Amino acid sequence: MQFGYFLFLLFAPILVISTDPAAFNDDVLGLIVFKEGLKDPKAMLSSWNEDDETPCNWVGVKCDPTTRRVSALVLDGFSLSGHIDRGLLRLQFLQVLSLSRNNFTGTITPDLPRLWSLQLVDLSENNLSGSIPQEFFQQCGSLRSVSFARNNLSGKIPDSLSSCSMLATVNFSHNQLSGELPSGIWYLRGLQTLDLSNNLLEGEIPEGIENQNDLRELSLQENRFIGRIPEGIGGCLLLKSLDFSDNFLSGRLPDSMQKLSSCTSLSLQGNSFTGGIPDWIGGLKNLEILDLSANSFSDWIPKSIGNLDSLNKLNLSRNQLTGNLPESMSNCIKLLDIDMSHNKLSGHIPSWFFKMGLKSISLSWNNFTKGNIPALSSTSTSYFGLQVLDLSSNAFSGGLPSSIGGLSSLQVLNMSTNNISGAIPVSIGELKSLFILDLSDNKINGSIPSEIEGLISLSELRLQRNFLTGRIPTQIDKCSSLTSLNLSHNKLAGSIPSAIANLHNLQHMDLSWNELSGSLPKELTNLSRLFSFNVSYNHLHGELPVGGFFNTIPPSSVSANPLLCGSIVNHSCPSVHPKPIVLNPNSSGSNSGPSSQNRRHKKVILSISALIAIGAAALIITGVVAITLLNMHARHSMSRSAAPFALSGGEDYSCSPQNDPNYGKLVMFTGDAEFADGAHNLLNKDNEIGRGGFGVVYHTILRDGRSVAIKKLTVSSLVKSQEDFEREVKTLGKMRHQNLVALEGYYWTSSLQLLIYEYLSRGSLHKLLHDENKKAILSWRQRFKIILGMAKGLAHLHQMNIIHYNLKSTNVLIDCSGEPKIGDFGLVRLLPMLDHCVLSSKIQSALGYMAPEFACRTVKITEKCDIYGFGILVLELVTGKRPVEYMEDDVVVLCDMVRGALEEGKADQCIDPRLLGNFAAEEAIPVIKLGLICASQVPSNRPDMAEVVNILELIQCPSEGQEETE
Repeated sequence: MQFGYFLFLLFAPILVISTDPAAFNDDVLGLIVFKEGLKDPKAMLSSWNEDDETPCNWVGVKCDPTTRRVSALVLDGFSLSGHIDRGLLRLQFLQVLSLSRNNFTGTITPDLPRLWSLQLVDLSENNLSGSIPQEFFQQCGSLRSVSFARNNLSGKIPDSLSSCSMLATVNFSHNQLSGELPSGIWYLRGLQTLDLSNNLLEGEIPEGIENQNDLRELSLQENRFIGRIPEGIGGCLLLKSLDFSDNFLSGRLPDSMQKLSSCTSLSLQGNSFTGGIPDWIGGLKNLEILDLSANSFSDWIPKSIGNLDSLNKLNLSRNQLTGNLPESMSNCIKLLDIDMSHNKLSGHIPSWFFKMGLKSISLSWNNFTKGNIPALSSTSTSYFGLQVLDLSSNAFSGGLPSSIGGLSSLQVLNMSTNNISGAIPVSIGELKSLFILDLSDNKINGSIPSEIEGLISLSELRLQRNFLTGRIPTQIDKCSSLTSLNLSHNKLAGSIPSAIANLHNLQHMDLSWNELSGSLPKELTNLSRLFSFNVSYNHLHGELPVGGFFNTIPPSSVSANPLLCGSIVNHSCPSVHPKPIVLNPNSSGSNSGPSSQNRRHKKVILSISALIAIGAAALIITGVVAITLLNMHARHSMSRSAAPFALSGGEDYSCSPQNDPNYGKLVMFTGDAEFADGAHNLLNKDNEIGRGGFGVVYHTILRDGRSVAIKKLTVSSLVKSQEDFEREVKTLGKMRHQNLVALEGYYWTSSLQLLIYEYLSRGSLHKLLHDENKKAILSWRQRFKIILGMAKGLAHLHQMNIIHYNLKSTNVLIDCSGEPKIGDFGLVRLLPMLDHCVLSSKIQSALGYMAPEFACRTVKITEKCDIYGFGILVLELVTGKRPVEYMEDDVVVLCDMVRGALEEGKADQCIDPRLLGNFAAEEAIPVIKLGLICASQVPSNRPDMAEVVNILELIQCPSEGQEETE
């Protein structure tokens, strides 16, 4: 708002108007009428009194000192709600109207610009809905700045916008505006700032931008724009900030961009730009931020990048860049943040790289193979500011430099997945600010130094998959901020220190696959925040603790410790029974002989055993009853939580959650949002068509006759906040591809979230392959079409930097033309964090499709996991068999079976017998081999999906181009 008000001060004309008392009363009347339609919970407008002769002393009201007429109404952040009343139209000399950061609802009043002196309108950060009215800009007079940002506006940007020749600032960002940009948008010759980011705008960016001689800021990020950047962009000579990120733009960067010598920020990430990074980039001498990440740029990094001596942030990650880091980069003396991760860079890291005074360095997921990690001099001031150092997933060797403790400001140190050897230097304890330490998947040996107690800020410690020996140091309890501890797959010995129980913030602990012995400390039950726990494959013994998280952990968490006992492992602990009653052998009576005594002895023991059994049975019955009652209560609660949506047809779903917590927000990206049978039938059990790890799916019909599938998410306790949820869902809604199931809309309340998808009546690939009641059999040509289509859909997801995580045959749907569509993609983005434990609990039904990496709880999950699942799907389609099949005396793993047959030269015997020889062997065998390569145990051996598509197109026989009808 301050910027807008400065505009008002710059452009406000000097007015000389008569001071008619009646005019003062007109201002008072207009504001009082406006106030009457508002809710003012904080009494911010208490000074507004209708008996006053002038409103000039009211809160939020400013008057012209000469005329004493209201010139500005600034009520930003007053927590006001209600509609923007037409009473404001009485303020005939109003120049600034700023109502941002409130809770105004309803639509935009089209008559506001009738106030001929109005120069600035800021209605941002409210809950306004509907479309932007055409009339608003047909009478815009002297309007110079308008902002409707962060509302719920929909529809198209009105063509009349181009008629407001005085406009200098336009901000419609963070809404749901759709359609194409008006072709006359560039007729606004005085335009200085245009922000249309975070909407659903589409089509190509119209030509004519070269006419914008005054344009300083252009933000079109997070929309659906396609095509190339207009060649005329170079005509915007005063442009300082250009942001086209997260769209679907493609092609090479136009050469005219080299004329943007005034540009300080250039953000093009998340598109599909190709070719090399142009050499002229070094001519943009004023650049401070350059972000070209997540595109398809290739070739070497140009040496001219060293000319950017004003650059402080450089992000070239997630491209296909090759070669070395250019020596010229040492001239970028102001560079603070550099991210070159996920490329194909190679060679060694030059010594000067660590002497540039950088704060953040990320070179992960490259091919750096030469030399050791550079030594870090503890006396060099260049290192003192380094906060993030990520060199993971390369091939560095040698040991960690002993001087690493000199990085006193370091917060994140990630050296995982390299070939680092030697011991952890004791100087590691000097990193008092360290938040994350990840040295996993290396060859580090020796013990964990006790100096680790110095890491007082440490939240995550990942040392898994090394060769560490010795004991877990008791001093680890000094790391009181620890939330995640992973020491798995080492050779640690000794007992688990009870001091770990002092880590009260611990949420994840994995000590599996070591040589730990002794019993589990009972104090561990005090870890109230622990979410996942694993001590499997050790030498632990004794009774498992009872209480706390130990009451709910799965048996796999403590498996392969044969001497552990307790109900979790189904192994009773030896206990001391009460001594049996021994009868006096000298007592008289007919039953006093030795045989009689033994019989009585057995009878007493039998009675005690019977009592124990009866008591155990009673406890089991009580538990079953309790669980049943809890389930009934849960179902009752879920039905109540769904109640706000289960209304009769025609109800208003647009009510704001801030106004009424019982109502949610229903958004359709396209089309009508009404349901033909009313919402009361929407979540009917009879309409259920599927279930999965993330929710239940129902079928319903929209008012316009369209069928849609509704997924009711059952992870409400894990779903992010509404703002995060809507941002992620909008991103998924932009994912349009012929081989992806389209997301049509969503519904949100704090207790109920629905996703609305296109409906595919033919069902899933799993149903077509394995449903015995299906009469039709997929031909080889149809199967190949499905394989190729899945590959294209998955390649598109990966190009957009989305990992599926849950690829399986039930999540691949087939449309009426036989084209596959991948569904349920990106749902893990709705979780608060991509935690392995959470993921495994949500995708446990994907048995056989999950890559081996999922077994390593903190190994970074990448798109290679999807490629593994794709490989299994390929084998499933070719063979017609499930990934894992349970026989009477054996378990058959599809991947192992096919690999064995291939090694024996019998691959053709794996092909689905239902094809009866009607398949192209010259296609089928290479496809089998491709499936096995994709399902390799080693992630780096799996090809990228773009490569898979190319391979499949090469495999496809030219004579088979004509597809069969289904």
